[in-house]
Amino acid sequence: MIEYAILGLLSWKPQTGYDLKQIFRQSLTMYWSGGNNQIYRTLVKLHEEGLVTRDIEDSDSGPARKIYTITASGEEALREWILSQPEVPDIKNEFLIRMAWADQLSNEELDDLLSRYQEEVNYRWIMQHEFMEREVDKQPNRSERERLLWESISKNWIMTFEREMAWVQTLRADLQKLSKQKSKTKSTANSYKFEVSHPKD
Repeated sequence: MIEYAILGLLSWKPQTGYDLKQIFRQSLTMYWSGGNNQIYRTLVKLHEEGLVTRDIEDSDSGPARKIYTITASGEEALREWILSQPEVPDIKNEFLIRMAWADQLSNEELDDLLSRYQEEVNYRWIMQHEFMEREVDKQPNRSERERLLWESISKNWIMTFEREMAWVQTLRADLQKLSKQKSKTKSTANSYKFEVSHPKD
C-alpha cells in the first residue's frame, strides 16, 4: 500500500524522500509502520518502473536533494488502485484483548487501566484537532471536492476517538455500578447472617 500512498502524495506535488517521511510520521491517514529505508526503497522501485521521475538538485548547504515527480504511468497506476475493490477496515485493537482477561484484576487496578486508556485516547483526539488546524494549508486543495474529502478523513479519525472515549466511559460507569451492587448485596447478606446468628429474645 505504501507505493500508492507515495504516488498519491506525489500527484499533489513533487517531493523528496525526506518530505514524504515527515508526512508519514505526522499523519494518521498516511500511516506506515515500516522504517524510513522502506520509503526510500519504494521510491527507487517506483523510479525503476517508470512511475516517477527523479531530479537531483545540488545544494551548497548540504547533500544534493532528490526530488521525485509522478509520471503519467504513475497517475494511471494510482487511478487503477483507487478504483480497485474496496477493502473492509482491518480493525485490530490490542486493548480489547486485554479486556477479555481483565476480570483477574482488582476493581482499582481495572479502573486505573481504563482511566489511562481514556487519557491516551483523549490525547490522540486533541492532537488530531490540532493537526487539522495546523495542517489545513498544507493539504491538497486542488478542488472543493478534494478539500471536502480530506476534511472528511480527519473527521473520521476524530469520530473514531470520540466513539472510543464514549465506550470506555460507559464501561467504567457500568463497572462502578456493578461494584456498588455487589457491595450492597454483600452487605445485605452479612446483615442477614448477623440476624440469624443473634436472634432477638
